[in-house]
Amino acid sequence: MTNPTLRAPRPVHRVWPAALGLLLGACSHTPTAPQGGPLPAAKGAALQQCETLASAFRFDQTTVDSAAVQAAGALKLGSQPVAEHCLVKGAMFKRKGSDGRDYAIGFEMRLPRDWNGRFYYQGNGGLDGSVQPAQGALGGGPVTGALVQGFAVISSDAGHTGAQTPFFGAEPQSRLDYGYQAVAKLTPMAKALIATAYGKAPDRSYIGGCSNGGRHAMVEAARGQAYDGYLVGAPGYRLPNAALAQLWGAQQWAPLAVAGATTKHPLNPTASIPDLSGAFTKAERQLVANAILAKCDALDGAKDGLVQATQACQSAFNLKTDVATCSGERNGQCLSAAQKDVIASVFAGGRTTSGQTIYSAFPLDPGLAGDNWAVWKFANSVALDPLSVGTVFSVPPGPVDPLKVDVSTRLPLFGATNDVYRESGLSLMTPPGNGNPVSLATLKDRGAKMIVYHGVADAIFSAEDTRQWMLRLDTALGGQADRFARFFPVPGMSHCSGGPATDQFDLLSPLVKWVEQGEAPQAVKASARGAGNPGGENKELPADWSANRSRPLCAYPTVATYKGSGSLEDAANFACR
Repeated sequence: MTNPTLRAPRPVHRVWPAALGLLLGACSHTPTAPQGGPLPAAKGAALQQCETLASAFRFDQTTVDSAAVQAAGALKLGSQPVAEHCLVKGAMFKRKGSDGRDYAIGFEMRLPRDWNGRFYYQGNGGLDGSVQPAQGALGGGPVTGALVQGFAVISSDAGHTGAQTPFFGAEPQSRLDYGYQAVAKLTPMAKALIATAYGKAPDRSYIGGCSNGGRHAMVEAARGQAYDGYLVGAPGYRLPNAALAQLWGAQQWAPLAVAGATTKHPLNPTASIPDLSGAFTKAERQLVANAILAKCDALDGAKDGLVQATQACQSAFNLKTDVATCSGERNGQCLSAAQKDVIASVFAGGRTTSGQTIYSAFPLDPGLAGDNWAVWKFANSVALDPLSVGTVFSVPPGPVDPLKVDVSTRLPLFGATNDVYRESGLSLMTPPGNGNPVSLATLKDRGAKMIVYHGVADAIFSAEDTRQWMLRLDTALGGQADRFARFFPVPGMSHCSGGPATDQFDLLSPLVKWVEQGEAPQAVKASARGAGNPGGENKELPADWSANRSRPLCAYPTVATYKGSGSLEDAANFACR
């Protein structure tokens, strides 16, 4: 690569006449500064109406069901009260589905009394299906979020309700809404609603989320490009492949698990699923985590229970030689040869019988000892992933037995279409070109920015997959990826939060500074969530960490490196190098 930073560190609406001109500009891009420089900063405004929005606001295919003032403190972010705001609830594109069920894109918007002139689209996780409170909060147990910072925020169910979750993937339009069309339909409506409420359209627009929410943001960046800033967490931008790799992995774990063992279904406590956790027990995972620390902890200059030098660790640690091999029965102090083979293959990402790669490799990180890692590998792989693989991503849809499905014949169904499902699972779920970032050059030139973060110990979406995407982006942008996007790995962190990690951080504020002031982020402070944390305690923190340990999150490829003196609990004593 040539980049030195990567090499080293038509809607129909009726609005107030005064706002009409502003609204017409809300759905178009603001003129950019030359060479993708900073965009004009947002200017705030006071809320002009709330309860009357239910009758005053009109937008094609949109129903506003309610609009009411929420008093200060009626909503809290962790223990922090949220300021007074207007809560608007409604739906778009109400319809009768081809399966006879009622569908709509449900949403809520929260409009602060004192608005900062910005709009934030909150992408939600999993299979969506519920309208989460529109707070725009990310980063472990957050103590700040878009709403608290003064953004107008929207949240949606992406076109189906939880009650429809077992079925929506088989309904063609509902599939498309979940994949990308809900975001495209909600975005201009939300900007129009803001213009009606404040008398002006948003000056700057941001979108963010983690997991599937990160996928929503990344897909919009490639398809719609209607935002100025993109905050992309643990992006499942290749969600079909990752889910199929989970099924493949379950089949590898099963022969090593306790025969006949079952556990409760994570979503249905009256049902049971195979218990695969005996294949790689908590004690055995901690054994491997300790071995990784022994080899890699000091690579960043400090033995502190965190592996910051992730890439160097992948070369330094060898599962076969650095962990004892059992000569007899498994006892938690060794791994059998069969276990080592399976663990190595699962971390390598898995392949079909013909050798075709299913998904990305995963980086080895001490966070694999965490409970979240085990839930994804041993429970969700047989309880949740089969649903998405069978009913959302495949053409034609149908039930999937996770321990019996032939992944080699299933994989081609992700790219298939027919007369009913005219868009494939890969097409509706992934950025065009399955993650090819060439189209993002337009965003870069317009002055938009993207911040990506990913827990290194994520068990479902691989931080290595995100790193490889970043490398492809750098190639596509001629070695200038860092002028548009920055990638922040979070050592030890599990899927979106948790694990032995400093997982509490604010990346939205640095994104705003980058977009509107041209200040590119290189180091962002992150804190642990010990006892008494206002965003909630992380129970997986090591006992010898301080309750508020901090570290800099460093833009890839720089690494948080100990300066050589000072407390190991303080980010001030580490530098991104």
